[in-house]
Amino acid sequence: MTTRAGFVALIGEPNAGKSTLLNTMVGAKVSIVTHKVQTTRARIRGVAMEGDSQIVFVDTPGLFQPRRRLDRAMVAAAWGGAADADVVVLMVEAHRGVTAGVERILEGMAEIGQGRTVALAINKIDRVEAPVLLGLTKDLNERFDFAETFMISAEKGHGVDALRQWLAKQVPEGPWLYPEDQIADLPMRMIAAEMTREKLTLRLHQELPYQLTVETEAWEERKDGSAKVDQIIYVSRDGHKGIVLGHRGETIKAVSKAAREELTEFLGRKVHLFLQVKVREKWLDEAERYDQMGLDFKDGNA
Repeated sequence: MTTRAGFVALIGEPNAGKSTLLNTMVGAKVSIVTHKVQTTRARIRGVAMEGDSQIVFVDTPGLFQPRRRLDRAMVAAAWGGAADADVVVLMVEAHRGVTAGVERILEGMAEIGQGRTVALAINKIDRVEAPVLLGLTKDLNERFDFAETFMISAEKGHGVDALRQWLAKQVPEGPWLYPEDQIADLPMRMIAAEMTREKLTLRLHQELPYQLTVETEAWEERKDGSAKVDQIIYVSRDGHKGIVLGHRGETIKAVSKAAREELTEFLGRKVHLFLQVKVREKWLDEAERYDQMGLDFKDGNA
């Protein structure tokens, strides 16, 4: 048996559907999916098996114009993920087409794409008519020499199998990089923190999703097979604490319940989740927080 294994980087603008595609490919939820831009902070890797090939996905933060330290570190991580990969998949939203952001990414691809297999995945194809899709495919392939173009709907699963099968043939020959039953290389503590952060983001909408971070402070395995998980939600201002707690603690209760249920389902056993909210004014400027998100603090320097 000839085994193959390699890294595939999914890149694109925020909300292009990278996390959804990763989760569909892997068959489990390893990357948080929300309708907010810039929700993927760390380079989360998901592992998919296809025949004798192991495809390790690097789910990069969306590429956008950075304004703050955290933004700059995220963009550096995205390009770093692409530069480290064997294969790069550029995701473009069918209904948005070639935006200014896509044009910027294509400029960056000129350097990153050299000597590397780069595929194009046009996502959300159910939102446009066939002539629009064909026109967009032609336009993008004239701008960059893509090895292959795929029309997909990451959410509905259309075209995803064909893309996974193609990627399985592109990764280099070699031993598998992870045990066959492992789906992500993130520690469980981090996956748990991401789940809680997703619930906060969905619940709070525009109020302060980028001004908070979640950390799993303690993880205790109990004799009855359950797990006790303590997490801290860090906010940067006193006023934010009240927003996260909500009227009579309703918001934090709802977030805790939703995160606990998802974590229980993910682990297949009972979870006791305890959340605390703390004000930490400078968390956006603390190197330690970036390490925990899998980002490089130095990359955030202007």
